[in-house]
Amino acid sequence: MESTRVLASGDGSGGGVDSGHWVLSFRCDDRQGIVHSVSGAIAAAQGNITELQQFTSTESSRFFMRVQVQSGFDRSVFEQAVAPVVSELGADWELDYVGRRRRTLILASKAGHCVNDLLYRQRIGTLPISVAKVMANHPDLEDMASFYGAPFEAHAVLPETKADFEQRVLDTVAEYDIELVVLARYMQILSPRMCAALAGRAINIHHSFLPGFKGANPYRQAHARGVKLIGATAHFVTADLDEGPIIEQNVQRVDHSDDVPHLVAIGRELESRTLAEAVRLFAEHRILLDGARTVVFR
Repeated sequence: MESTRVLASGDGSGGGVDSGHWVLSFRCDDRQGIVHSVSGAIAAAQGNITELQQFTSTESSRFFMRVQVQSGFDRSVFEQAVAPVVSELGADWELDYVGRRRRTLILASKAGHCVNDLLYRQRIGTLPISVAKVMANHPDLEDMASFYGAPFEAHAVLPETKADFEQRVLDTVAEYDIELVVLARYMQILSPRMCAALAGRAINIHHSFLPGFKGANPYRQAHARGVKLIGATAHFVTADLDEGPIIEQNVQRVDHSDDVPHLVAIGRELESRTLAEAVRLFAEHRILLDGARTVVFR
């Protein structure tokens, strides 16, 4: 069944937005003539393709495409040209301005390296997000958030208060029309209800090279096994812990002399870099889900 999202330019679009430069991303069942039909519709709207990537999955028989188009027409004209084609294909599709900042909520605990990296990259303009708020289950990162001008909210999360905090998160998502929730070393397991509500728009950073060393204390697990590589994995959040579709991964070589604290220190840079790249890919509409896998157009 067709699913459509035509995303507006306002609500935190920030700088760098070209109102005549569009990004269209979609997925549909594979068949002949898809590229011809889409490019023809773009030409009919007097659009010029500035970037195009496509992929056909032989496992799922699904077609994936991301295309950037420069056009002198406004959104309504461009949408009218493209919509009939992608609708006829039965595609799940999104149309957005290139460079629009995606409205983002960050969830955190005590560790600040990933939060700091995201907020810094937002400030210098290398990450197209607009952080509406940082929410945490500890107050430790309030000064950091304040330094970057990000609203901060902390609530203790105990077994008896977890449901209330998760509802507060969902209320914030609705209030700010959040497009992306980033778990930046948020050390709580989300409930199945929460995972379902945020499906496809919540990204977690796990401090191991998944599928190895899932769950708690992965650096300690890695040290106990004497690994020669440690890693970090950014993935979509699902109800199955650390099992969501993988978006981005990085590794760093280590050796027998590295104790657990040193592995943790090495891992901070890996985690920050991996999460930031996953967030960038999401913000630029470069990630398309293919079942339990992702198609990532770089």
